[in-house]
Amino acid sequence: MRRLAAVDAQAAAQGLFAGQKAADAAALVPELDVAEAEPEADALALTALVDWCVRFSPAVAADAPDGLFLDIEGVDHLWGGEAAMAADFAARLAANGLLFRWAIADTPGAAWALAHFGPNGAIAPPGMSEPLLGPLPPAALRLQAETAAQLGRLGLTRLGQLLALPRGPLARRFGKEVLIRLDQALGRTGEALASRRPPTPWFARLAFAEPISAPEDLARVSADITEKLCARLEAAGCGARRFELSFHRLDGRAETVGVGLSRAGREAARIARLFAPKLDYVDPGFGIEVATLAASDVERLGERQTALDAAAEAAAEAGLVPLIDRLANRLGEERVWRAVPVESHVPERAVGRAAPLAPASGARPWSPERPRPLRLFRRPEPIEAMAPIPDDPPVQFRWRGRLHRVRAAEGPERIAEEWWRGAIEDVSVAHVRDYYRVEDQDGARFWVFRAGLYEAGTPAKWWLHGLFG
Repeated sequence: MRRLAAVDAQAAAQGLFAGQKAADAAALVPELDVAEAEPEADALALTALVDWCVRFSPAVAADAPDGLFLDIEGVDHLWGGEAAMAADFAARLAANGLLFRWAIADTPGAAWALAHFGPNGAIAPPGMSEPLLGPLPPAALRLQAETAAQLGRLGLTRLGQLLALPRGPLARRFGKEVLIRLDQALGRTGEALASRRPPTPWFARLAFAEPISAPEDLARVSADITEKLCARLEAAGCGARRFELSFHRLDGRAETVGVGLSRAGREAARIARLFAPKLDYVDPGFGIEVATLAASDVERLGERQTALDAAAEAAAEAGLVPLIDRLANRLGEERVWRAVPVESHVPERAVGRAAPLAPASGARPWSPERPRPLRLFRRPEPIEAMAPIPDDPPVQFRWRGRLHRVRAAEGPERIAEEWWRGAIEDVSVAHVRDYYRVEDQDGARFWVFRAGLYEAGTPAKWWLHGLFG
């Protein structure tokens, strides 16, 4: 059965409503103009609006299908107060042709109730939501339609009447939903909102009298806003590992760039330098009117002195950290790592990846008696080798078309598969490897192995697994 999904003001004035049968609506208004509902497109548009609202607050949550929540605590002073912030917000929505209602209150429940059923643009003073909620209908509590209808049939048409009733009989008659929604609206219990982005109180904003677009202006703005946020972090004795800079264009689109730090920091100049190469990829469009910067993974920082000679180790680390940050932000965090030992005698499994400055793990270190090549191939490469007797190292081998004559060799070191791990189905002597460290006539050193045990009449298979320097 086809029903109306939504109606505009003119249709509502003629008695039509959401959920009404399309045939009944056409009978009442023969010239009714209808369009197919597109819930998927509506959801995408709401998501885009949520992303756009980050210019006002770092914590924005969608309230499907047609609403959203903004947590403006701690950011409204950037506009000069809640009223000025709301006026700016409403003017921008109206300029984009959106019809809307809004309200500000202490709790999400109270703000939702006032926006949907109260006067448009209501601002509830702190702690004064209850008097404004009293005249509103029970549906303002976001109750199930059946529950709200049942309350109306019993003559409970205002929230003030519900507030005056004893809680016990009210819960027994209508269930806990009514009490939970009442408590959420009045701030007696909390309500979690699923923000599209992780909310953070570490947020800075810069607005411009005239739109900017020049690269030098973007660089200057990124330095200024970074200095502004880092000053707050320093005052609180904190640092952050992640910074996200957004440039909000006149057309509503946000161009966002982010940088990460290997260790929490708050050096504004260094963070701005990390942003600098990424600004080349920012498209200003017809101009940028607002810039916002959010910090995440914030943690307390202990003060460290690195100027004295006694702190040479800390000073060396302080020089290493900026290098790691530059490499990670240019190449990608997943491409900057350090090798750590893993307890396994199989070469492919004896090396793991860790963050460049991560603390040492509890794994046993590599044995100095069994040196491993600096460059270990992901997969061993086949070579043509010649050895005088089965257990001798090769006297020469050909790799990638070039012949190498062995001048010195050491080995063998026999390595077998780790059958006790239970992941190997075919345990065989063919999987045994005899490794040799060899040096050719040019001084290059290689790590080669013969696969399997010697069998008369069967050619030996040789492989190159790594390079020593």
